[in-house]
Amino acid sequence: MTMQRINGTFGNHEIILETGRMAKQAHGAVLMQCGDTVVLAAAVSARDPKPDQDFFPLTVDYRERTYAAGKIPGGFFKREGRPSEHEILVSRLIDRPIRPLFPEDFLNETQVTITVLSVGQENMTDILSMNAAFASVLISNIPFSHALGAARVGLVEGQFVVNPSAEEMEKSELDLVIAATEEKVMMLEAGAREISEEKMFEAIKFGHEAIKKIISLQKELAKKVGQKKREVTKLPIPASMFEIVRNTVGSEFNKIFELGSKEEREEASHQLYDKVKAQFNPEDPQFNAKYLKRVFDKIEQEKVREYILDSGKRPDGRGARDIRSISCEVGFLPRTHGSALFTRGQTQSLSVATLGTADDEQRIDALDGELSKRFMLHYNFPSFSVGEAKQNRGPGRREIGHGALAERALVSVIPSHDDFPYTIRLVSDIMESNGSSSMATVCAGTLALMDAGVPISAPVAGIALGLVTRGSKYQVLTDIAGIEDHHGDQDFKAAGTAKGLTALQMDIKIDGVTDQMIKDSMDAAKEARFKILEKITQALAEPRKELSAYAPRITTLKINPEKIGLVIGPGGKNIKKLVEETGAKINIDDDGTVSISSIDAAATEEAIRRIKGMTDEAEMGKVYEGSVKKLVSFGAFIEYMPGREGLCHVSEVAEGFVKSVNDYLRLGDIVPVKVVNMGDDGKVSLSIKSAREGGMPMLPPDAERDPVSEISRGRNDRSRSGGRR
Repeated sequence: MTMQRINGTFGNHEIILETGRMAKQAHGAVLMQCGDTVVLAAAVSARDPKPDQDFFPLTVDYRERTYAAGKIPGGFFKREGRPSEHEILVSRLIDRPIRPLFPEDFLNETQVTITVLSVGQENMTDILSMNAAFASVLISNIPFSHALGAARVGLVEGQFVVNPSAEEMEKSELDLVIAATEEKVMMLEAGAREISEEKMFEAIKFGHEAIKKIISLQKELAKKVGQKKREVTKLPIPASMFEIVRNTVGSEFNKIFELGSKEEREEASHQLYDKVKAQFNPEDPQFNAKYLKRVFDKIEQEKVREYILDSGKRPDGRGARDIRSISCEVGFLPRTHGSALFTRGQTQSLSVATLGTADDEQRIDALDGELSKRFMLHYNFPSFSVGEAKQNRGPGRREIGHGALAERALVSVIPSHDDFPYTIRLVSDIMESNGSSSMATVCAGTLALMDAGVPISAPVAGIALGLVTRGSKYQVLTDIAGIEDHHGDQDFKAAGTAKGLTALQMDIKIDGVTDQMIKDSMDAAKEARFKILEKITQALAEPRKELSAYAPRITTLKINPEKIGLVIGPGGKNIKKLVEETGAKINIDDDGTVSISSIDAAATEEAIRRIKGMTDEAEMGKVYEGSVKKLVSFGAFIEYMPGREGLCHVSEVAEGFVKSVNDYLRLGDIVPVKVVNMGDDGKVSLSIKSAREGGMPMLPPDAERDPVSEISRGRNDRSRSGGRR
């Protein structure tokens, strides 16, 4: 293949699409560059499907090479390891819009691999990777003929921006990623700061227009390459199988849809399948059980659509905009910092909030530098939640994606570090699932945060909406259940406060949705969100005023940044001693912000007292309680603040002539002292007689005396010149 290159603009950026120089044995490979950021996407597909393959095995893998940013990986092995959460989320962004556009009968194993080779200041790696991946499949011989594009839309100072810079994203009220063909939207992923549905709809239309430009570049590249697409062999499913299944099923599904519970409907569906299967001879060489299951599912899908579109009812008896019954329980667990159990129909999330300190923040080694997260949401989906027995191998891509969506929905209402200096971890364990467990996580998470006393700016609720289509006829469904998700055409999830949207996600199984379908979904989602918010606030109207007794108390104070070294000490000696002796956790930022945390209030107060003593400046004329640390011939060195000493000259110990300080003071004596002089060199002079009328009384003749330092007995003029810090 000869090298082909296309230059163009995308938003305000110059981009290059190239093929034929790298990865030439791949079935389609595209190198895409924007400034110094370069990504390579390569698509390959097996020549034939595996025998009896009954699903489409598509794998999308987005990986970042640390050399792209001039870095060497951390850790012992010094090489890239398992995919990070960010890499998994970008892989999903690419997978979700292309999967439904492959031919239904194409079941060959297919892989799309995207590698970040170089990262510049533009750092549009996710958007570039999406477009490079779409282009790699389009120009290949793989039977995929849809031209797709992707763009990010920001809302900066009231204006929409295509593919905004990192600096612009810091100020943006919206982070919307959209994938679309020229005619229809395929996928949406958004986080927002409580923007209206109307503004979100405008952003989608704005992004869709921008995408058409990148699609035209991809089409131009595909035309230059000119690869012929493979023929797709239809699955050898005999027409008689469809006929027998249809005749056996008849109107049985309509009766199943009238049953009361999910379990009853599933059991009746299994029995109906067994009845259908009994019509076939398993010994017949033309019989294929996997094809039979495929035909049965397809006919069930048709019946679900007919039932909804023709009767106006849904398989569980609800109307199109009805929400299943909701219950909210807070303070569910006695020992946790905050907990809530949210149940909607047969979907249930147990969410638990835990508060920690800065030490608990998540450190992320990203290509553009080390990042930290103080709000984390982790989503778990055990197999028992859907009545199945499977090995638990940790969170998969689906769990990571659902957790990221719920986290995005809640992060905009989390208080700033200055207002609430805690690290927050929220865990959602799905106890039961029959539709939209990620949105149940948002609702349960809101309640758990408020139960923990996290002062969120507003409660957040989420809802999932489905879609069934038949030709030009369609119906949007509020609060979809599992059967509607499985046999429907859309999974549209929206979360937000009473003020506006905080997150949006849309995936579809058809070749796109129209603007009107999106608008109808948004309207239904808004109506449902307000109903759910009402249920949430009935359970807990606002965040609790007091934290759990088991949560750490964090107090912050500001010190002069130049005094940080005094608190830390050589090799961390001082701060280690403080932590050991007080039992409090202490964190110091470069700006002089000190965070002190402990469940024990007394420990926190002692740590504050000692840090203030180490960093506060002495005040002229102020009286302190001091401890005698050293006796010398010309006076006594007294610690008047923690770690801070000054000299009380022998003439300032008592009224009248003082022959020897040893006659008045012993090591360890606690005495009042007044600051009487502060030198430019930082030396402080103290007076006992100015702080206490008459000064110190003379010790009794039989009192034990401490020896005066031998060093100070020498007539060292420097030693006599004054105190020390």
